[in-house]
Amino acid sequence: MAKSLTFTMMHFTIAFGVVYLMTGDIMVGGAVALIEPAINSVGYFFHEKIWERFHQKHAHAVQPS
Repeated sequence: MAKSLTFTMMHFTIAFGVVYLMTGDIMVGGAVALIEPAINSVGYFFHEKIWERFHQKHAHAVQPS
C-alpha cells in the first residue's frame, strides 16, 4: 500500500509539473494533477485484474494434464 501511495504522489507531482510548465497556469496544472492520475489509477487497477486473469489462463494452458 505504501508503494502505491508514494507512486500516486509522484504521479500527481509530475502531472502538475508538466502541465504547469506547458501552460504557466497553476489552476490548470492542479486540475490535471488531480484528475489524470486519479483516472489513471483506476485504469491501472483494472489493467492488473485483466493481466492477472490473462496470466492465470496462460499458466493453465502451459501445465501438462
